[in-house]
Amino acid sequence: MRKAVDFSTIVYDIRHINKHLPGTTQSAKLIRKEGAAHVFKDKNTLEYVEKTILEEGKYIGNVRGAERYGYQFKEPIGYRIDANGNQIPLYYGEMKISNGKYHIIPRTKPSK
Repeated sequence: MRKAVDFSTIVYDIRHINKHLPGTTQSAKLIRKEGAAHVFKDKNTLEYVEKTILEEGKYIGNVRGAERYGYQFKEPIGYRIDANGNQIPLYYGEMKISNGKYHIIPRTKPSK
């Protein structure tokens, strides 16, 4: 993994946790506002994805002003849920780092 950021100098931005967990007020708000939300299966899965990216993630680059690292999982880590309740499984985890803070996002593929 090419390192653009010293992981010991960044902290988790907890403001983003609930919008990536199913059944929370924040994820429901995201679905209403944007038509869909990308959520992890549960908080334990989010923590597993975070650990895996920190240990094995690949540097994606600076995308839309944030450094990004990602990892492709073999099993679904979450799903994209839309306003009708339709779900698409997600296999890609991404760490977004901005202003010394990071958060973890389940995605369909790396950001571009």
